[in-house]
Amino acid sequence: MHANQQTLAREYTFEGKGLHTGTTARMTLKPAPADSGIVFRRTDLGEDAQVRALAENVTSTARSTTLADGPVSVVTVEHVLSALTGLGIDNALIEIDNIEVPILDGSARFYVEAIGADTPVDQGVPRAYIDIPETVEVKDEKSGSWIRIEPAGAPSMDVTVDFNSRVLGVQTAHWDAGTDYASEIGVCRTFVFFHEIEFLFKNNLIKGGDVDNAIVIVEYPVSDEQLASLAGLFNRPALKITRSGYLNNLRLRFSNECGRHKLLDLMGDMRLTGGFLNARVTAYKPGHTLNTQAAKALRALLK
Repeated sequence: MHANQQTLAREYTFEGKGLHTGTTARMTLKPAPADSGIVFRRTDLGEDAQVRALAENVTSTARSTTLADGPVSVVTVEHVLSALTGLGIDNALIEIDNIEVPILDGSARFYVEAIGADTPVDQGVPRAYIDIPETVEVKDEKSGSWIRIEPAGAPSMDVTVDFNSRVLGVQTAHWDAGTDYASEIGVCRTFVFFHEIEFLFKNNLIKGGDVDNAIVIVEYPVSDEQLASLAGLFNRPALKITRSGYLNNLRLRFSNECGRHKLLDLMGDMRLTGGFLNARVTAYKPGHTLNTQAAKALRALLK
């Protein structure tokens, strides 16, 4: 683990559509001073339109994490926050000219490839790791999901994912300081179940969804009419289902890619504690709502 705070070596720009809004945004990650943390700035709303990446600024967790400070909102922040955390970046200014962070390929791959090509700048100021005095646990009684954050001598995260799915099965994923985030976590894509897609479209979500930016899992038999309908939503002439239950001849990057993506999300959401967490995090069936509740509980404890 790096002893001092680090910032980006230079500026990095990404452009693409948002997963939920479908709107195109241009986003630039910039170096920032020591002790400034991670701040988003909405350049389309003005120089002072900023929101800090802290749990108390979370306003929505509907299939992604939204931050807001007054009228300034930024949607789907978790992947870029995860990448900055996995690559050891303490301080960054993220400028974006629209409401939603580009989904790109559904993972943090483009961030880690760009940022990882350079050596981060050592800022000569000691990194203040977040140590916790006691165990924090949050639960969702309805789903059986829980997250436990325990004091530890070194940071680690363990995730178990169970959607009662014949395609996915039960998946686990692990991260610690010895894990190569860029190649083992950062490249893992978001996913959605085929039977959820129509509901999500109807509820004004995944307007920018496509088979190029999400793994689509087909759990139940699907009719030709359903496939044709989805092809229309995705503006694709034809869609196919693999024998293993994935849409469009998809090749998984790992057999547990979906479990690893849940770990990617957890790392991004836990960054909302305000820095690098020196704790053991164990999560069973986590999601953005529970992740951010855990981050808020930890922030409250530390205050």
